[in-house]
Amino acid sequence: MKRLIIISLALFVGILTVAAQPKGRVQKDATGKPENGTALSERAKSQYTGQMPAPSDVVWKRDIYRILDLTKEANAALYYPVEPLGDRVNLFTLVLRLVVDGKVPAYEYRSDGNELFTEENKYKVKDLLEKFYIYYEEKDGHITVSDADIPSGEVLSYFIKESSYYDQRTATTGTKVTAICPVQHRAGDYGDSAEAVTKFPMFWLNYDEVSAYFGMTPVMTSSYNNVSNMSLDDYFVKHQYEGEIYKTSNLQNKLLADEAKGDTALRVARERIEGELRGFEHNLWGTAEPEPEDTTAVATAKNSRRARTTRPAAKASPKAKTTKAPKAKQEKATNKSTSGSGAGLSVRRQKR
Repeated sequence: MKRLIIISLALFVGILTVAAQPKGRVQKDATGKPENGTALSERAKSQYTGQMPAPSDVVWKRDIYRILDLTKEANAALYYPVEPLGDRVNLFTLVLRLVVDGKVPAYEYRSDGNELFTEENKYKVKDLLEKFYIYYEEKDGHITVSDADIPSGEVLSYFIKESSYYDQRTATTGTKVTAICPVQHRAGDYGDSAEAVTKFPMFWLNYDEVSAYFGMTPVMTSSYNNVSNMSLDDYFVKHQYEGEIYKTSNLQNKLLADEAKGDTALRVARERIEGELRGFEHNLWGTAEPEPEDTTAVATAKNSRRARTTRPAAKASPKAKTTKAPKAKQEKATNKSTSGSGAGLSVRRQKR
């Protein structure tokens, strides 16, 4: 009798538990699949990315666009290996595979150079491949691109967008990469000199959409330590790259080169912007950093100060010779001018 009562209570509790579950949970238990097909993948993505999306309601933000030259040692991890080597691939091979497989969207590079992550601005895979003359095969609606046809050797630079911000809720500052654009370098018909190379920005990628895949891709960042102990996501989160500023977000959407004419002016403008970014954080915590100076003016000032400090020393040697050599004449002249004074007499007596 007791056993029957226990079994009846267990069945009653089980019925109540099923009835208390939401409709979606019951459907998931019945089909073996989650109600939201992307819930599991989103949870997996959060395990592989080291960068969370930047908060949208910040009180201060500065957007910077940089160009990464892959011929520089600091950026070589994004270029090598040019062709896949085992499980190692370079950045462009990785992102093109993701785009072709439909895992991440590619967004059109607009004429103004700005990124726009909207549904209308998404590339269709075939349109993207045909625009940049990348050979592909299509079978049963599935598009494939072989490794030999991926022009990873021609992608010699990248545009990236950084957002530096101050989050008032957590009282913290940060700088995060928000967008990436591969740039294809194509030689002209008359040779492969630097003057004949044309650069084609290909497409924008939303970093938040690719960061999880970057987190699963190891890279080798040192020529002295050949262990791939860092992921692509770590590489960007820790700012291991080296890039020069070519634009900042501004009301007129001007490039830095439009305002600073010449290499020297462009270098000074870049140093000024870098100083402003550092200075904001210093001023925020009450440790103001001195304003950045023109390096040319600083060098001129240093040379002038050096000249002022060395000029007396250069004149000291001839002056010392004229004062030391005719010492007796100087003392005699002094005696004549002071002959009526006790000091003059004492000098003559000392000499005698």
